[in-house]
Amino acid sequence: MNPRHVKTAADALKALDAYNLDHVKVGVFDVDGVLRGKYMSRKKFESALKGGFGFCDVVLGWDSRDQLYDNVTYTGWHTGYPDAPVRVLPESCRAIPWEDNMLLFLGEFSGAAEEICPRGTLKRILALADEMGYRVNAGVEYEFFVFDETPDSVREKNFRNLKPIAPDYFGYSVVRNTVHSDLYRDILSGCEAMDMGLEGLHEETGPGVLEAAIAVDDALAAADKAALFKTFIKVMAQKRGLMATFMAKWSPDWPGQSGHIHISLTDKKTGKNAFYDAAEDHAMSDVQRRFVGGQQKLMPEFLAMIAPTVNAYTRLIPGFWAPTESTWGIENRTCALRVIPGGEKSQRVEYRVAAADANPYIALAAAIASGLWGVQNQTQPEAPVAGNAYDKTFPKKLHLPDTLWEAARRLKASKPARQLFGDPFVAHFAATREWEEREFRRHITDWEMERYFEII
Repeated sequence: MNPRHVKTAADALKALDAYNLDHVKVGVFDVDGVLRGKYMSRKKFESALKGGFGFCDVVLGWDSRDQLYDNVTYTGWHTGYPDAPVRVLPESCRAIPWEDNMLLFLGEFSGAAEEICPRGTLKRILALADEMGYRVNAGVEYEFFVFDETPDSVREKNFRNLKPIAPDYFGYSVVRNTVHSDLYRDILSGCEAMDMGLEGLHEETGPGVLEAAIAVDDALAAADKAALFKTFIKVMAQKRGLMATFMAKWSPDWPGQSGHIHISLTDKKTGKNAFYDAAEDHAMSDVQRRFVGGQQKLMPEFLAMIAPTVNAYTRLIPGFWAPTESTWGIENRTCALRVIPGGEKSQRVEYRVAAADANPYIALAAAIASGLWGVQNQTQPEAPVAGNAYDKTFPKKLHLPDTLWEAARRLKASKPARQLFGDPFVAHFAATREWEEREFRRHITDWEMERYFEII
């Protein structure tokens, strides 16, 4: 039985029979986009399919290093860290090719936890799109570096002097992707087996960096695929004695790693691309113009959802293929929003400000919600940027926050954010980003030691 044909609880049990499994793997994605899960016996899984199961809500109350937040109200020592209800998603069933086809099922938080669940947050935004008469299509592109290192070796080296799988610049290299063809084929075949097939995979510019474009799908499925892709690329690499990283910028010498999001809307009544109008300049319909207008206007307020780590802000600098202002242009890769004209099937907008370290559910929710808000409010974008956006001066309202702390404060104060995502999510997520910045400030960097220890 093909795991991707599983749609119901009954189908899920048939899949266990087909694969002769006594246990399955279940998991939920946390605030940082980390897959947290466990093995579950068949008996327990049967029960979970009917009525869900409990998962300690600490996974919504700690950071990516399992350190407990001290500034959130949803959970904490004050609540005793109880179980939160999780519903199993039979239709998410996948066989893991790197684990003898062990079956994996995703879950999502329900009850009060659903208000801050990343997947639940995206679902609320897609429900809004549905109410407005649209289906959202999305595809995510990721850049990631691969190193000839292990979890032990990077720590022994204190994360310094790491060895990429290949040296220097060699973008789009056929030499490199042929030399490393075993790795490429493992990625391509593994992604296909897990229903996160790639439209493209190539060598990017930098030592050991690859770029993968995940095939377009409806937005919820696209988010599932993106989150699973990040998880299992790391699995595949480590099983080969390698390591992959999706952090936004691991070295000051090389470009950062993007997580570009391509979005279009389908009109549910006509079945046609709502962004396409052959009679308009660049085939941009009124809907697309308003969508881009909303994305542009709200990007500074929503940036914490798109750039959720301290490290993400080291990527947003001129000249390194990442935007620094909330700008848009036609086929302009120096802008935060790149409108891609084309036929009815290809007219879309690329949300280029997003980095590879963002939680795909939360990043997609921000990119889509801001666009829908623009459609609702008939928001018009500023004039498109022609040429190099890095060389131009823009109004202060288009400036993106410079730090995670500033971005978290902007999100917390954003009325559109609270309207679109709900008070519980905004309060919780903004607090987690403030915590992240506070954790950073507690540490003394190598740069500070080298700069100040002797001289100051």
